[in-house]
Amino acid sequence: EVQLVESGGGLVQAGGSLRLSCAASGFTLDDYAIGWFRQAPGKERERVSCISKSEVVPYYPDSVKGRFTISSDNAKNTVYLQMNSLTSEDTAVYYCAADQHRCNTWYYNGQLRYLELWGRGTQVTVSS
Repeated sequence: EVQLVESGGGLVQAGGSLRLSCAASGFTLDDYAIGWFRQAPGKERERVSCISKSEVVPYYPDSVKGRFTISSDNAKNTVYLQMNSLTSEDTAVYYCAADQHRCNTWYYNGQLRYLELWGRGTQVTVSS
């Protein structure tokens, strides 16, 4: 079965760290661009990182730059999101997504286009 499964979420105190995992099955992650998104209640979905082998520098928005790091382990067919210095503003459900197109094509006129595959998400809660 082709799927993405996120794990690693949980409850953490402000200033703490978590590492999220996005494990792929049924396909090879390295052939795809992989992005991490988050969505908090009442807020729009936000892409917090994206990586692909055809793009040298991963993407991070200003809201997480310097605190979040995306990485991949091809042997485990898994992409990770290391999150440090967490604040209550980071509380959200985190999702990973995969698409064969490069990260820099995922948005057009500010709108996220259709992506091929999504995981079901993992909750991250940061207590202040």
